[in-house]
Amino acid sequence: MIFGLGTLDRMLLYAFFRSYLIVWTSILSLYIIIDLFMNIDDFTSRGGGLLAVVKHITSYYLYRITQIFGMLAEIITLLGAMFTVSWMQRNNELLPQLSAGIPTRRVLRPVLLGSALTLALGPINQELIIPRIANELMTPRNDPEMAKAITVHGSYDSTGVHVEGIAAYRKDLKVQKFFVTFPESSPSGMVHMAADEAVYVPAGREKYSGGWLLTGTTPISFDGAMPPNLEMLNFGRFFLRTNEVDFDKVTRSATWFMYASTPNLQQLLSGVEPRRLAPVAVMFHMRITRPITGTLLVLLGLAVILRDQTRHVFISAGLCLAVCAIFYATMMGCKYLGDNDFVTPALAAWLPVLIFGPISIAYFDAMHT
Repeated sequence: MIFGLGTLDRMLLYAFFRSYLIVWTSILSLYIIIDLFMNIDDFTSRGGGLLAVVKHITSYYLYRITQIFGMLAEIITLLGAMFTVSWMQRNNELLPQLSAGIPTRRVLRPVLLGSALTLALGPINQELIIPRIANELMTPRNDPEMAKAITVHGSYDSTGVHVEGIAAYRKDLKVQKFFVTFPESSPSGMVHMAADEAVYVPAGREKYSGGWLLTGTTPISFDGAMPPNLEMLNFGRFFLRTNEVDFDKVTRSATWFMYASTPNLQQLLSGVEPRRLAPVAVMFHMRITRPITGTLLVLLGLAVILRDQTRHVFISAGLCLAVCAIFYATMMGCKYLGDNDFVTPALAAWLPVLIFGPISIAYFDAMHT
């Protein structure tokens, strides 16, 4: 025996991983094929020949696999477990073990072990992989070189400085028509400043880094007190140092936090930026409850299949999928309520656990042995 698993246990565990890989490959392939055919024009409109198009498609979907898996990790685990158990029922492999006096929960131990291991892949993918490739995931399929203009959002720095702009270009970290407003509490008082162009210089060892290089400014100079964190390089040319407002912060999309790690979400919630805190808080709490909801989903799905051993296997599988749909619809409904401040973010994340937790445990405990 290995790790307390006998021969039958190892066979069942192998069958689960085989089913899991088949489901994983099938769902991801189906998603990619459908998405590719729906958006094929975005890939081919760039030109460059067949080789360039194939290279772009391959690169784009290699990154997107992590995002797709992040959304469907729990469903894939449930389907893998469902197909494993259903195949056992179809081949009458479960009845002899039950007739020998082995409890149903003991028979399912390898499936539950495999489910626990695969459920852990979802949070690992979310915390360690997706944040590292967030920029690639947010890059549009029709602009891999990041050369097209994108929208700029206004943002406050921790110093009280507010910045905004008209259009930005990721490739050069450049913003056109850049506007800066210094707070009234600054030594220079409230000052409005405009620049034809602003280029963000990431923090480094250079003297002028960790801020914005402004050119074509209005005003071109200051006669009185200079606003804080602003240094004049020449007439109409300044360098603005910022603590938090970098290029990513002023150009990120409304759903950028979906690609952030949980510690980054916690840091954002403790920061000074008030924009979209409710969805961020809901996402933070849902990250915490994700292992619990995934476990409840698997337990409830298996309980639905095995609660009535005489029921046809395809009917049981259909009921399992229906329960899965209800489960996710409830989660999305609770998320909507939390995002729109109808309920608190913590309640929005924990409400599915409170609803389905007792049901899952009761159903799983009531399985016939």
